[in-house]
Parts: sequence; C-alpha cells; structure tokens
Amino acid sequence: MSDRTPANKLGALAVILLAIPCIAVLVVPLYNTVQPELFGMPFFYWWQLLWVPLSSVFIGIVYKMVVPSGSGD
Repeated sequence: MSDRTPANKLGALAVILLAIPCIAVLVVPLYNTVQPELFGMPFFYWWQLLWVPLSSVFIGIVYKMVVPSGSGD
C-alpha cells in the first residue's frame, strides 16, 4: 500500500515546480556564454532576466494548485 496520497503528490509537484526557476539561475555553467545575443545583450544577462517573469508564472501555478479557491482574501 502506497503512502503517496493525492496531497503528497501535489506537494511534490509544487516543490518541483518551485525548484525549476531556482536551478535555472543557480547552475551558472549552463548559461555562462556571450552568444546568442538578444538586442545586443549577452546571453548571460538575458537568461537571468528571462527568469524573473517566468519565476512569477511558476509561483502563480503553484499558488493555484495549493491554495483552495475561495480561501483567503
């Protein structure tokens, strides 16, 4: 018998979704390059700036998954 209830699976998925943006910006060797440039900006900088709005998207998805509708303000 498994102890993986739907709430546990939902919590695990939430942790994974929140870890994606953290890993994407913390593993510097993945994006420590100048090319490709975007509007003259090196990849190193626009990769980090790209993850600012993407992180809020991931956080919003997790919020909708975890917090029941109709609760809170």
